[in-house]
Amino acid sequence: MAGAQDQVEIRFRLMDGSDIGPKSFSAATSVATLKESILIQWPREKENGPRMVKDVMLISAGKILENSRTLGECQSPLCDIPGGVSTMHVVVQPPMKKAMTQPKQNKCVCTIL
Repeated sequence: MAGAQDQVEIRFRLMDGSDIGPKSFSAATSVATLKESILIQWPREKENGPRMVKDVMLISAGKILENSRTLGECQSPLCDIPGGVSTMHVVVQPPMKKAMTQPKQNKCVCTIL
């Protein structure tokens, strides 16, 4: 019975209100592994999907989850109902656009009187 309590049902809510899951994860699963799972399950028809784990940010109970933490460490006792499904919000950071680099020009003018 202890093994069943170590499993957590999670639904990932995307920015447009659609969901991935719910899916069952072990409490020992790292946040980075959850993000990898999101990358694999990301709907291909959606534009601007994440390309790498670092593009994904997970929010649970109002807190941004760190990659190095486990799911068990991130659980909030107030938000999690035994046997229920927890919802985590997924935020995709847009890719950085390469800035147009122009050679720097001296715009400083000194006047000696």
